[in-house]
Amino acid sequence: MLPLNFRITERAIPWLFALLVVLAYGLLLFETGFYWDDWPFVWTAAFMGPASFIDSFLKVRPLLGPIFMFTTSLLPENTLAWQAFALVIRFVISLAAWWAFRQLWPQHPWQTLMIGLAFLVFPPYSQHWVAFTHINQELIPFIFYLLSLGMTGLVLRSGIHPLRRTTLALLLLALGVFPTEYFLTLEPLRFLFIYSVFNERNTDFKTKVYQSAKTWLPYMFVWLANGAWLYFFYNSGLYRNYDVEVTRDTSTLLAGFAQNAMEAVYAAGLYGWVQFIPLALQSLPAPSTLLALGVAGSSFFILLFFLFQYQRNQPFSSSSGWAWQAISMGLFGIIIGRVPSWAAGLPLTLQSSFDRFTVSMMIGACLLVAGLLTLLFRNNRLWIVTASLLVALGVGQQVFNANIFRRDWERQRSIYWQLAWRVPALQPGTILLTDELEIDYETDYSITAPINWMYAPDFVPPQLPYVVLSESRFNTGRLPALQPDLPVYFAYRPVRFDGNTSQSIVFLAPRVGCVKVLDPAFDDHLVHRQLSAGMRQAVQFSDPSRIDISAPPPSLPDGVFGSEPPLSWCYYYEKADLARQQGDWPQVTALAEQAVGQGFAPSDPTEWLPFIEAWARTGQTEKAILVSQQALEDKPALKNGLCALWQRVDPGQTNSPGCEP
Repeated sequence: MLPLNFRITERAIPWLFALLVVLAYGLLLFETGFYWDDWPFVWTAAFMGPASFIDSFLKVRPLLGPIFMFTTSLLPENTLAWQAFALVIRFVISLAAWWAFRQLWPQHPWQTLMIGLAFLVFPPYSQHWVAFTHINQELIPFIFYLLSLGMTGLVLRSGIHPLRRTTLALLLLALGVFPTEYFLTLEPLRFLFIYSVFNERNTDFKTKVYQSAKTWLPYMFVWLANGAWLYFFYNSGLYRNYDVEVTRDTSTLLAGFAQNAMEAVYAAGLYGWVQFIPLALQSLPAPSTLLALGVAGSSFFILLFFLFQYQRNQPFSSSSGWAWQAISMGLFGIIIGRVPSWAAGLPLTLQSSFDRFTVSMMIGACLLVAGLLTLLFRNNRLWIVTASLLVALGVGQQVFNANIFRRDWERQRSIYWQLAWRVPALQPGTILLTDELEIDYETDYSITAPINWMYAPDFVPPQLPYVVLSESRFNTGRLPALQPDLPVYFAYRPVRFDGNTSQSIVFLAPRVGCVKVLDPAFDDHLVHRQLSAGMRQAVQFSDPSRIDISAPPPSLPDGVFGSEPPLSWCYYYEKADLARQQGDWPQVTALAEQAVGQGFAPSDPTEWLPFIEAWARTGQTEKAILVSQQALEDKPALKNGLCALWQRVDPGQTNSPGCEP
């Protein structure tokens, strides 16, 4: 039982934030890793050192390099270190938001607390686990920006050391907007915040506008200086990133902006806050969804307890005037926050890598939610229950997201380890050519980094030994046609790859089944009929002889790739395919016995082919025919591939499995 005089004070709020950060983002801490652009960044840090980020970002975001250099000087290239650091950053950014708005509106402690809690869970933003990238690229500058807003509020409210604090606020503003263009358009919000403070004073409208403009003037100069810098840099010929797309068709400019503005308000300000409900209903009764629902429920009761106890020390207050002010500023903040990504022609899609753009709408969205809550629920009990429910839904959403990234990491690790089993070593200058990778967040560009980490552990810049390229990159002007013996040049931030299309191995990483290295010697263009025309053509010049079959498997550091997964069917398949490439048919049959003896079987019938050929070549013809017939029954599209296999084994036969008329 709690003592009768038990009180929760404002000092306990950081503890609540810390608990919610752990519940929302930390439960799967040890089961998440590197994603998307994390890979090229962490590989750069490991092999070229933190100082290399200065050159790496010169043509992209030149003032972002020092942030990467600083953080990578502090943290090792380790998945756990960066995921744990992400928890710290999430905690800090939530405290910074709460503190900043507490300075602007000290007379509305409940509303500013809600803003801080909304920042903590902000469900439209699912990219927390792409930690290496987003900590450096957006969240650290965002912390500076929020602290700058707080310092502005402190100057307005206290009047103590105004010059010193304004100077610090201006410096923090520069640190927030110059490294990245994400927050380029947010600064008009500061004018509205300043005006809201002056609006509390009994002066006429013109005086309040004049005082607000005068106060905002130094911030406006920093903002305009940032705009001038970006304009110069984008037009200097140095910039190599996103183009401004909206000026290409001025006839639809206004209509396009209006549509995007409405979509942004809906996604970031409204639907995003409750999207956990339909997502959970669609995926029941999956254990991960039940976990997310359980954590959301626990968070709801924790918040109820905390807020009702907090009310005993901090009486609830509500103001419809503040609510309308927050709603209007929130809508405006969402719309102007959408401008940078809209101008670059980038979509805003929830539950994808594109929802990273909601980070620039976070201030507006959190203001909107706090304003709507205050306007609709004047009763303190209803306000507390609804606020607790919204935040708890946000916690559940983030646990749901965490499981998506857990699965992605598990899938990534499976691909890397299967490649390690199948490809012990590679000749430098090899292109690993594939179709679109069936992973949620990684592309060929991302996967290039771990492949080089695996096969070039002693890499010395600037010549990149290996590159992973998707078939869709070819015939685009940047890369040549997908034909044999054409030179390939590919820039990879501070280094480059020089190779030739004929120095390639073609591989597949399907969502169902094992990684497959395709070999024209085994008629893989016939086996995998589902491939695009370009990929079937590429198989013809795939050169598995670039694999050093006698080398030991690569050493994958646990802190980067995770420990080796338990051996399963794919381990034996990869080892058997490697033995098939060597022509070691007895070894292939021995691996078949080991796999089948442990109860393993393929999920893709094409994976029986190395074993069928080995049984046929070692005198176990009946077994080879029986498994061929079963594979053909499971996958009729294997007909041509099976026929080609039996023709290799016995060219004179015309009635072998798959070859019957």
